[in-house]
Amino acid sequence: MTASLPEKIGKYRVLSELGRGATSRVFLAEDPFLERKVAIKVIKDDAPTDTYMRRRFQRVFMNEAALTGKLEHPHIIAIFDAVTEDEDSYLVMEYVDGQTLEHHCTPEALLPLERIVEIMFKASLALDYAYRHGVIHCDIKPANIMIAGDTDIKVTDFGAAFYDAADHTYLTGVGSPAYMSPEQVLEKQLNHQTDIYSLGVVLYQLITGKLPFQGSNRGSLLYQILNIEAVAPSVHRWGVPPELDRIVLRALAKPLTDRYQHWAELSRDLAHVFKHLTLPEESVSDTEKFSAVRALSFFQDFRDVEIWEALRLGMWHRFAGSETVLREGEEGDGFFVLTAGEVRVSRGGKVLDVLKAGHCFGEILYFHETQATRTTTIITHTPCVALEIKARSLREASDGLQMQFNRSFMRVLVKRLDLRETRLVAQAGT
Repeated sequence: MTASLPEKIGKYRVLSELGRGATSRVFLAEDPFLERKVAIKVIKDDAPTDTYMRRRFQRVFMNEAALTGKLEHPHIIAIFDAVTEDEDSYLVMEYVDGQTLEHHCTPEALLPLERIVEIMFKASLALDYAYRHGVIHCDIKPANIMIAGDTDIKVTDFGAAFYDAADHTYLTGVGSPAYMSPEQVLEKQLNHQTDIYSLGVVLYQLITGKLPFQGSNRGSLLYQILNIEAVAPSVHRWGVPPELDRIVLRALAKPLTDRYQHWAELSRDLAHVFKHLTLPEESVSDTEKFSAVRALSFFQDFRDVEIWEALRLGMWHRFAGSETVLREGEEGDGFFVLTAGEVRVSRGGKVLDVLKAGHCFGEILYFHETQATRTTTIITHTPCVALEIKARSLREASDGLQMQFNRSFMRVLVKRLDLRETRLVAQAGT
């Protein structure tokens, strides 16, 4: 098959190309008999001609082909037909008019928590169904979960799956390292808990916009998967309830004895959390929050991606006039960026400064490894809005975001020192 659009694949009339990868192309086609649209995955003509590699690609196709008509679940992509011949190999699948969860794994495109939990609940039910039919997916990742509408999902791509009724064994070396379980990395015998782990990684990424483990190279990444414990998602995103933290970390447990033993356990916990997640009665859109922050001088050098990350780390507060925000001598673990209004800064009852939108306060705690005491009192002069970020969350954030905050903190410090010097000169002159 050439790179041009074919008119037909078997009996199916090709309508358009949906996408392509290193070894395959996916087409939107029409089934003339059942009058429905289908997706057809075809091995590319220019796939490697090396005998070993081509056989390997054939094995991936055989894995999916073996499941033709076997898994009938509302959240698993249906495989209608398969042709697995040397010169002509393709799969005919259910067509989903949507996109993959990859589109919601970056800080600027994260979904609300209640939607994420519902999506993962449905995925856990689908993978439980597959496991009860003898199938372990072995390659769960955002690219292999389609979403249409708000939470209508389909688990796809069983090319790396272990199927206990097939006449061939699990295909090792297939999968995405970032989503591999420790036992998968070590090429040990797998069970359904490897999919539980991988879904835990997807859940982590959907919540935070980042992977639990990120190495500069494959070796570093695999070392972390085997040896480093993941940081709780709430460190990277404000508002994640403790119950959801516990679910994610249990799904990512390295010892199988500490991980969820059964899909039903995970599904039950997700359902429990979902009932406790509600939208606020009055909410401001993420777009409005982004625009408000982008206009502040404090964030003048931040890239868009870094602002989105900051928004996911922080929590918004509204304060009335004459309200105490921070009190001198109290312990704290976060700092604030003022987005609207004015506050008075005082120490020992003496007013030191008045801060306006675009200024920050409480940032000294970011430079302490543990909680420290406040050195000033902050009282609102007018009704205010402020973004609060926990110091630990920023220390666990991306290097780029930390660098930008450090630059802004330094700029604020220089301005304060200049202002203090100006005042001292003025006092000396009087």
